[in-house]
Amino acid sequence: MRSVLSELIPQLLAKRYGTKLNELPAYLSIRAQDMAYQSRMVLGLAAALNNIVQNDDYQIRWGLGEVLTALMRTTLSLTEADYLRLFASYGLDFSQPGEVSLHVYPFPVLLTLGQVAKLAKRAPLGEPMLAFLRQLRDRSAGQAGDLLKIHLKTQEMLGQAADGDNALPTVVFADGDPLGQALKQFVAGLDRAAPRTAAWLGLLQQWQKATAGQPTAKLRKELDAATAATGPEAVREQGRAWLQLLADTPVTEQQHVTTYDSGREYHYSSWDFLTEPNLTVAKGLVWTMQPLADAAVLAQLTALVAKCFRKIPGKGPLAAGLGNAGLLALSQNGLPGVAALARVRGKIRQSNTQELIARHIERESAKLGVSPAEIEDMAVPDFGLENGRLVEELGDYTATLTLAHGKAELHWQKTGKPLKSAPGALKATHADELKELKAAQTTAQQTYTAQRDRLDRSFAEGRRIPWPWFEQYYLNHGLMSLLARPLIWRLHQPDGTSHDAVFWEDTWQDAQGQPVPAPTADALLQLWHPVLAPAEEVLAWRALLDGRELRQPLKQAYRELYLLTPPEERTATYSNRMAAHVLKQHQFNSLAKLRGWRYSLLGAYDKGYDTETASLALPAHGLTAEFWVSEVYADGEWNDTGIYNYVSTDQVRFVRADEPVPLPQVPPLAFSEVMRDVDLFVGVASVGNDPQWRDNGGLAQYRNYWESYSFGDLGEVAKNRKLALERLVPRLKIGKVSEIKGNFLVVKGHRHVYKIHLGSGNILMEPNDQYLCIVPDRSAKKLGDPDVFLPFEGDAVLSIILSKALLLMEDDKITDETILRQL
Repeated sequence: MRSVLSELIPQLLAKRYGTKLNELPAYLSIRAQDMAYQSRMVLGLAAALNNIVQNDDYQIRWGLGEVLTALMRTTLSLTEADYLRLFASYGLDFSQPGEVSLHVYPFPVLLTLGQVAKLAKRAPLGEPMLAFLRQLRDRSAGQAGDLLKIHLKTQEMLGQAADGDNALPTVVFADGDPLGQALKQFVAGLDRAAPRTAAWLGLLQQWQKATAGQPTAKLRKELDAATAATGPEAVREQGRAWLQLLADTPVTEQQHVTTYDSGREYHYSSWDFLTEPNLTVAKGLVWTMQPLADAAVLAQLTALVAKCFRKIPGKGPLAAGLGNAGLLALSQNGLPGVAALARVRGKIRQSNTQELIARHIERESAKLGVSPAEIEDMAVPDFGLENGRLVEELGDYTATLTLAHGKAELHWQKTGKPLKSAPGALKATHADELKELKAAQTTAQQTYTAQRDRLDRSFAEGRRIPWPWFEQYYLNHGLMSLLARPLIWRLHQPDGTSHDAVFWEDTWQDAQGQPVPAPTADALLQLWHPVLAPAEEVLAWRALLDGRELRQPLKQAYRELYLLTPPEERTATYSNRMAAHVLKQHQFNSLAKLRGWRYSLLGAYDKGYDTETASLALPAHGLTAEFWVSEVYADGEWNDTGIYNYVSTDQVRFVRADEPVPLPQVPPLAFSEVMRDVDLFVGVASVGNDPQWRDNGGLAQYRNYWESYSFGDLGEVAKNRKLALERLVPRLKIGKVSEIKGNFLVVKGHRHVYKIHLGSGNILMEPNDQYLCIVPDRSAKKLGDPDVFLPFEGDAVLSIILSKALLLMEDDKITDETILRQL
C-alpha cells in the first residue's frame, strides 16, 4: 500500500483542475487489477485518508477522497465486516465511548451505504451492521444536506430489512421549531396497529426527500401514491392544520455577539422561523397539498408564500425555497391558483420572484390558448358580490360583506338591528361559515388591491379588449365592475370611430354626461389616458367626475401627463428631468419593484463609483426604459449589510436591443407612463419628503437640496394635487381659513399662519418661514373629516396635507408637546 501511495500522491498533487483521474498512470494501474485487489485498495485508501484527515493536509485529502469515491462506484467483494471497518475509518465508530462527529467529508458515506444495500439484496444483514445502521439513522436525524440523505438512506435500508417482520419505519424530525414538534407529536400519537399508520409514516418519509427546487417525476409519483394510500381527505385535513401552523409560527429576531481574540465584538441578528431540515419537510408538505388544494388550502398557500418572501435584513427573503414551492403549488391549480398568484405578486419585492410568477402565469395561459392578461382576467374571483355587496343569512343573523373604495367590511344585523361585531353565538353554531366569511373579506380586499395595481400598470400597454370579453370579465363581474365602471374607456367601433365614455347609471356617457352609442359586438375597449385627449376634454372629465363625486379607484382623469420638452428634444436620447435628486435607496427599491421595475440595491462592497439602472420592460413597444442612479458616498452612510442608504438620480433613457432610442420616436403613452413612474419614485423616496431628515442630521452636503425640494417648484404629481385641492378646499371646513397660494396651501390658525407645501407636505410658519416639523400618523385611517371627497384613491401626500390643515386650523387645541414646543 505504501508503494502505491508513493506513486499516486505525487501525481495527485501535480494534477491540474480539469484533469481526469483516468489520465493518471497510478490510478489506471489500480483499475487494471482484479476486484479483490481493488477491494483491498478501498480499505487501504480509507485508512490512509483517515490519517491524512488527522494531519490536516487538504490537498492530499481531496485527491485521495476522489480516488476512494471512484473505486466505491465499482463492483467490490467486501464483506459486512469489511464495510464496518470502512465506516470506522470514516470516523463513524459508534462502539467507542464519546461523541461521534458526523462531519464525514471527504469520505463517500452514501456510496458505501449503497454498496451495503447491494450486499443486503443477496443476503440478510447481520445484527452488527443493523445496529450500526440504527445508530447512524438516529444520529443523522434532524440534519440537513448530505447528512439528511444519509438519514433517509439508512431509514430505507432498515425498512427493507424489517419488511419480513412487518415492522413500521421510523420517522424522526428535528424538534427545534413548532413544525418539527408537531410532526414528532403526530408520529408518537399514531396507533401502531392502525391499517394506515404505515402509509402515514411512508408519506412523512417522502417529505424529507424534498431537497430539490421542485419534485422530480419519481418523487411526485411517490407522494401521490403515499397520499392515495393514506387517504386524500385525511391528508388534506391534517395538512391544513400544519399549513396553518406554518402561517402562525412567529419569525423571531435573535441577537448574537461574537468576540474575537483581539477583544473586538461583532454584533449581529438572526431571524428564526424553521430549522433547515424542517424547511425541507415543509416543502414536502406543500408539494403534497398541491393536488389536494381547495379554496382554503389555496388561501393558506398564498399567505405562506407572502410570509416566505418577507425581506429579512442582511439575508433577503425569509425562506425562498419554501416560498418557491408554494408558488409552484399555486401555479398547478388552474384559474384559482393564477388568481392567488396575482394577489401575492403585489406583496413580493424580489424581481426574480416576480418574473417567476409571470412565467407561471404565462405557462398556464399557453395551456388554455389565451394571453397572460386574459388568463389573469379569467382568474379573478367575484366572491358572490353584486354591486359590491354579498348578503349571507346565518341563523337569526344577517352578514353583509361590502367592498367600496378598496376596503372590504363585514356588517352584522339581527332582525334589522345593526350590531357592532360578529355575534359570539355564531362561533359555536356557524363556525365554518363565519371563518369562510372572514377569509372572503380578507381575500376580496387583497384581490381588489392586486387588480387595481394591475390596471394601473397596464396603461402603457395600450391593451384593447373585445367587448364580449370586457362585458363578462369587467363590466358585469362582481369585483372587477367596482374598478371598471368608475374608469373612462375609449370605445373603438368597427367602423373606425371611437368614443370616450364612462359607464354611469347603466349607460355609456361622454365627458358632458351625454349618452354615446353602446359598443357593438366587434368593438374594442381601451383604458382612456389623458395623453390621448386634448386638454379641454381632460378638464371636462374632471368636472364631470367631481360634480358627481365619482371617486376613481386609481388616478385617471387626474393622471399626471408628461410630454416631451424642448431640452429633451435637444438631448435626443435621454431626459434629465428627474436628475439630481437624493433618494432613500431602500424606499426607492420597494417602489420600483411595486411598479414592475428591475433594480439591484447598490452596496459599499462592490463598484462604489459606478452608475446602475432601474429598468422596465415595455414589450408592447419593443422597448426597455432605464432610470440611472448612483450611490451617495458618505462616511457611514450604509447599513449593517453594506447597502448604501441613499442614491442620486440621473438620466432616463429608452433602449431597443441595447441601443438608445431617440425620445421623439418613443410612443407618447409609453413616455408619459415611464416618466410618471420615475416622478413617483422621486416624489415618494426623496429625502425632501422626510420632515425629520434635516433635524436628524441628514447629509450636510445635501441640506440645500432638502430645502429646495421641500419648499421649491412643484413636479407634475404636485401640480395635479394642486388642481384637486383647488376644487376640494372650498368645500371643506378648512375652506374658510385656507387658500391656495403658489406652491402652498395657506392655513390661518389661532397662533400662526401656516404654509403647507403641495409637493412635500412640509410646513413653514409665517412671518419668518420658520420650519414646523409634524410627523404624520401613518396608521391613521381617517383624515378627521368623514365628508371629505377625494377624486381618486392612493395619494398619501394629499391626505397628509388635508390632515395637517385640519390640525393647524385649530392649533389652539393641539396638545402634543413636540408640536407645542415649536409653536
